[in-house]
Amino acid sequence: MARLGTLLAPLSTVTTRTARDRADLGRVARRGVLNLAGAGYAGLAGFGITWLVARGLQPAQAGVFFAATAVFTIAVTVAKLGTQTGLVYWPAQLRAQGRLDLLRPCLRIALSPVLLTSAVLAAGLWFTGRLNALAFFLPLAALTDALLAATRGCRRPRPTVLLDKLLRPTLQLGALAVALWLAEGSPGAFTLAWAWAYVPVVLLAWRSARRAVSRPEVAPPDATLTPATLRKAFWKFTAPRALASVAQQAVQRVDIILLAALVGFTQAAYYAVAGRFVIVGQLANQALSYSVQPRLADLLATGDKAATKALYQSATGWLILLSWPIYLLAAVFAPVYLRLFGPGYAPAAGVVVVLAVAMLVASGCGMVDAVLSMAGRTSWNLINVLAALVANVAVDLVLIPRWGASGAACGLAAAVLTNNLLPLAQLKLGLGMHPFGRGTLLAAALSGTCFGILPLVTTTFTGRNMAGLLLAAGLGGAVYGLACWRLRVPLALSELTTLRRKA
Repeated sequence: MARLGTLLAPLSTVTTRTARDRADLGRVARRGVLNLAGAGYAGLAGFGITWLVARGLQPAQAGVFFAATAVFTIAVTVAKLGTQTGLVYWPAQLRAQGRLDLLRPCLRIALSPVLLTSAVLAAGLWFTGRLNALAFFLPLAALTDALLAATRGCRRPRPTVLLDKLLRPTLQLGALAVALWLAEGSPGAFTLAWAWAYVPVVLLAWRSARRAVSRPEVAPPDATLTPATLRKAFWKFTAPRALASVAQQAVQRVDIILLAALVGFTQAAYYAVAGRFVIVGQLANQALSYSVQPRLADLLATGDKAATKALYQSATGWLILLSWPIYLLAAVFAPVYLRLFGPGYAPAAGVVVVLAVAMLVASGCGMVDAVLSMAGRTSWNLINVLAALVANVAVDLVLIPRWGASGAACGLAAAVLTNNLLPLAQLKLGLGMHPFGRGTLLAAALSGTCFGILPLVTTTFTGRNMAGLLLAAGLGGAVYGLACWRLRVPLALSELTTLRRKA
């Protein structure tokens, strides 16, 4: 009997581990549902913001708005100094080590440099003339993102959803609607209406972060990690990510700035409007990342590569299921999509197709950036993003003067491919991980069939118009929903049904 118990022990261990991994995956999935709900709303609100700007301003004036907000967003990213990653990674590490007493010092270590840097950058914006109205809001935006990152690091995703995904977009949308009604086409009024929402949101984010880090401040008697050593370790991890996050944000925004500088604000508006669907698709990635990153940090901190790989592959499948329908429909029905913003944006159809193809590849690679960061490979991440930025700017400088917005789309496509295929190779060769599991391949085949092949067939009968789009989306969605239900186990969608427990 003893021998039988010895033989069965490994099997019991495997069963226990499998159950634990499935429970972890279910927990991540439940948090992902919450984040996805917020991301879906934020995507619709962002689409509404772009629609209001495009409809309320002439393309040249809209380009001024988009260029100003692009500069502001890059400046905010610089001011955050990479803390949006450090404040997820380090709280997870401290919790895993039982060092809850260091949560508050960790928050102070991160926020002090952010406040100083944002104040310096705000002063710089003030003296630019056209952007001085945004200077006051820059520190507020940087603090908001850092504080909400700290709540996610403490496994509290709700503040990010409620404040960043629901409240802020709602306030911006409402203020822009009022600006459209009162200002009669003033880019300056639109810019202020977009930025003011950070005032109430930063106050609520501060309150949420204080609650998240309110833990007993009693260090164990044999503590080797102190606030001083934590400061050094925090910035050693975060510093490479600071430059990487700036480069990553520059990849997303520099095209608009270069278009405005090289060929004018009208082409910048074409590009910003045509690329709006990309941001909607990326919200799915962001929402899932908010849920997955803390768990990735936990698993990698304990050296559990098998569970990490399983989580990475499942999350990649979820990302494909959520984002590919958007990208595929946008590519097939690009003229229909652009007509929503007005007849003046029809020349940007080629931009939509180029960006859609690039984003299909990017989402198929999964959260390569998050996996590298949570594995502590921030220097790898930095190299990858800098390479992507170099590719982006190089292609932009060559093609923008010739092709305008289409040239900028080619630049972003080059950056997206560099920033996904390069880390994909690093994960495979360096960590032995890749996103291509059975669920990932099923998700890709299912999405491509329902929202790529089927819409192309329907357009032969209906043409590329709103009726054709509605028919393709309806038929594809029906088949998609049924297939997802039948394949819910290999797609790990069965985990999303375990919603009885709170995230």
